[in-house]
Amino acid sequence: MTTCKTLMFSLLLTMTSISTAFADEVRISAGAGMKDVVNELADNYTKKHPGTAFVRNWGPSGALAAQIENGAPTDLFISANEKWIYYLRDKNLLDNRRIAPFAWNSIVVIGNPASGISSMKDLANAGKIALGNPKSAPAGEMALEAIRKSGLERQLEGRLVLTKDVLESLMYAESGTVDASFVHLTEALTARSAKILFRVPQNLYTRVPYTMGVTRKGSTNHEASAFFDYLKSTEAKSVLRKWGYELK
Repeated sequence: MTTCKTLMFSLLLTMTSISTAFADEVRISAGAGMKDVVNELADNYTKKHPGTAFVRNWGPSGALAAQIENGAPTDLFISANEKWIYYLRDKNLLDNRRIAPFAWNSIVVIGNPASGISSMKDLANAGKIALGNPKSAPAGEMALEAIRKSGLERQLEGRLVLTKDVLESLMYAESGTVDASFVHLTEALTARSAKILFRVPQNLYTRVPYTMGVTRKGSTNHEASAFFDYLKSTEAKSVLRKWGYELK
């Protein structure tokens, strides 16, 4: 009988430990281009809250929204375009009390400086040009808008290479697979061989904020809400500025 009680107590203790471990887990889905900054923010948070573990999922914001809609386990979603946050909010999949701007970004064109490309009009003489798929990658959506407003859509027909996300666009420019790539400024600053050829004039595209939101499932996770609050702190804003993000 004593042995049975001992085994039951050990099992209960093990189950409690497992439950505690999972209670401190925060599952983040964030746009692919935010990988470096979100990793640093999560690591900084963990230093102050060593019991917290982060499970990180990266991809195009539209694709991540679709994953969440289809039941993917996520506590916090950080989108490179606010529309995907409001898309999920309208489907009652986010906690309305915990939606907030994350940061702002701009788009640039990168490539080899020897290409002679220094403005939108120069793209008409370029070869292949990469941009994220506008249906799911916010940087690609803004790039396509800039191309259309510049009157270049017909001239660039057949030369646009649609990538799965902004990091793939960056990789194509780095490898020389394309002559130029549209990427966010923050990704351009991490490039090793490709250089910023020019900043896309902001009057050519609709600049939207990166936005974050805690999911309905995540609203029951104390650590997810605490990390959401941390992302609005002075310390977090300092990290964002360091990586080239703008704040309003």
